[in-house]
Amino acid sequence: MGTEHIVKSFDTELQRINGEITRMGEMALGQIQAAIDVLQRRDSKAAERVTINDDAIDELEQAISNDVLRVLALRQPMARDLREVYAALRIAADIERIGDYASNVAKRSMVLNQSAPVAPARGLPALAELASELLAEALEAYRMRDADRAQAMRDRDAELDAAYTSLFRELLTYMAEDPKQITPCTHLLFMAKNIERIGDHATNIAENTWFLVHGESMAGSREKADKTSE
Repeated sequence: MGTEHIVKSFDTELQRINGEITRMGEMALGQIQAAIDVLQRRDSKAAERVTINDDAIDELEQAISNDVLRVLALRQPMARDLREVYAALRIAADIERIGDYASNVAKRSMVLNQSAPVAPARGLPALAELASELLAEALEAYRMRDADRAQAMRDRDAELDAAYTSLFRELLTYMAEDPKQITPCTHLLFMAKNIERIGDHATNIAENTWFLVHGESMAGSREKADKTSE
């Protein structure tokens, strides 16, 4: 009976941690969408609220870290249970970074609002939509403990890399044709990179889900279509 109670208690703690990660993921998705919304509306006050809201994601990540450390200390989990706890810690850290990148996009949008609109900025919403789609898919794969779905999502990260590369080159061309636009386009380059990095962290979530299910890393290296360094 005592053992059964311990198992049920451990399961309850895991469910709470998983619920916190789900809530944290939803908040991060909302932050990405809000950051792009304020960019399109050129609303600096709303952008400032997006940056402030990032604190809530940071606090939740800290709470998850504390919960994980407590479970490790009190339960000393092994095998699959240990992978559950390890994955939760890693995934929470990835979501926290995603929140940071969304906040960075909002911060730079406030700077952009000080000058006239730049045509290539129209490419950012589509990039962010793809990043949001990949993140949502990675979070769902984790929630369902669906390793195949996680691998399919990981394979799609190359789509985001290719879209980022295309926008990067468009921005460079725009800057070369009109040097007066170099400053705002530089901010757009950083914003686009932040969004591309969101995809990388979503891919980390997918890889941790695979590890959680199978107890081993995904075979092969990630396909990369980011050609901006060439």
